[in-house]
Amino acid sequence: MKTFTGLDELESAVGTHLGVSDWQLITQEQVNLFADATGDHQWIHVDTDRSASGPFGTTIAHGYLTLSLVPRLLNQIYHVDGLKLGVNYGANTVRFPSPVAVDSRIRAGAELLSLTRKPSGAHAVIRVTMEREEGDKPVCVAEVVTLLVD
Repeated sequence: MKTFTGLDELESAVGTHLGVSDWQLITQEQVNLFADATGDHQWIHVDTDRSASGPFGTTIAHGYLTLSLVPRLLNQIYHVDGLKLGVNYGANTVRFPSPVAVDSRIRAGAELLSLTRKPSGAHAVIRVTMEREEGDKPVCVAEVVTLLVD
């Protein structure tokens, strides 16, 4: 994990790769719980029998489940000391180039694209590229924006 001592030090890292997270196993239980929480019970996510003969050969995680893991994975990559608050401000872009099969492992890499000071704090824009172990394409590429208040 990379630790910054404040916003000034973080700002000096703009344009650099911050690191990668640990691998995270995606389980059918996680997918089922996400389906229950969101009401998205599409068969490619929750019907293991039907999905075995479907387009992916197994059930796959919801794209938004994959995206929802970004905060957890970023917390493994970097930390800024001395902040009062860090909250999700949104995303500029999100793409899901490849599916995440259940029982596969994913991890995230992070690149700090910009840090813009605002009266309310600083907006950090981070490109998060999530990959599946042994995959040939990213499973999620997102530019996420975090509001950091010192």
